[in-house]
Amino acid sequence: MMEQKKRIYLDYAASTPMDERVIQIMLPYFAQIFGNSSSVHFGGQAAEAAIEQARKTIAGLINADPEEIIFTSGGTESDNLAIKGVAFARRRDKGCNHLLISPVEHPAVLQSARQLSEVFGFEIEYLPVDSFGRVDPSEVAVRLRPDTALVSVIYGNNEIGTINDIASIGNLCRAKGIPFHTDAVQAAAHLPIDVVRESIDLLSIGSHKFYGPKGVGVLYVRKGIHILPMITGGAHENNLRAGTHNTPYIVGLAEAFRLTQTELAQRSACMTLIRDMLIKGVLEKVSGAHLTGHPSERLPNHASFVFEGVDGNTLLMMLDVAGFACSSGSACKSGTPKPSEVLLAIGLSPGLALGSLRVTLGVDTSEEDIQSFLGVLPSLVEKCRSLC
Repeated sequence: MMEQKKRIYLDYAASTPMDERVIQIMLPYFAQIFGNSSSVHFGGQAAEAAIEQARKTIAGLINADPEEIIFTSGGTESDNLAIKGVAFARRRDKGCNHLLISPVEHPAVLQSARQLSEVFGFEIEYLPVDSFGRVDPSEVAVRLRPDTALVSVIYGNNEIGTINDIASIGNLCRAKGIPFHTDAVQAAAHLPIDVVRESIDLLSIGSHKFYGPKGVGVLYVRKGIHILPMITGGAHENNLRAGTHNTPYIVGLAEAFRLTQTELAQRSACMTLIRDMLIKGVLEKVSGAHLTGHPSERLPNHASFVFEGVDGNTLLMMLDVAGFACSSGSACKSGTPKPSEVLLAIGLSPGLALGSLRVTLGVDTSEEDIQSFLGVLPSLVEKCRSLC
């Protein structure tokens, strides 16, 4: 029999495998320390203690207070709670009706804002972005209004990897007393975060982007920021998110984030070297290839391209058959025949935007993996072009 082809995973922005150290720390909370954290007996007390320790761990890593950490089911819920919760609270308290967001946000932010506009009558204003997908803080400054309910700008873009100047935007919003939210679901896996230094009022994190379990996340909510809960019932999470705590997942989230932030410098240095080798190789070996996102101010594991005359989904299928798992952009959009809103927002034509490819690296990605990828990509692009 022929030896089975090695499969190489290059879609770490979509999800990561769980760190074995995280799995081990979670195991006792499935069958031994299994009580409901709201129960007053010993089982509940043990679960509650684990959750509160996780809360302290996460808070310490982003320079927050533990009571500012709200556990959710993931980045999408955190984004929804931030956008809708603050918008409704600010309308109720101050009559604010204006939402200021970038057009390159994750769909969880974009669709939340659109629902607020289409169903509840909020006004959305989209910030301009440059050809790299960056928001100029000066554009935020001139668009802030007395009735602005919320500003939301993504920290590190999930599709093109560009990193925004979050601190400058946060400082502008803080000076005007306007809540500032950032989706840090990708950034938290690769960048140090300090919510005080960066004047962040609300910040979204998802565990499975940094080798933790799926189905759990965090919304940081700064003290003094009023927010209307979206899931009501019990008084969990400071009355902001009802529901029985998922103790093992919360414990796993905290450990995964601790490991990520502790090992950040080493991980980022290694991935940046391999990422740059990948970008250089693609641009040299594939005709009609263009890098999307900022060439240097980008997430250390992130490389993204568009190819002239190529259908991105067809290329993805060819790469999959060849043994490489990649993405055409956001994992939440994979398979759609429509061009990415992010790529259109940075000025690409619809035709070129359809030829997108996102290659994202992880802690296990090797130079040999990238050399193998570069060995097959040029011929697959040419084959794809011949079919279009």
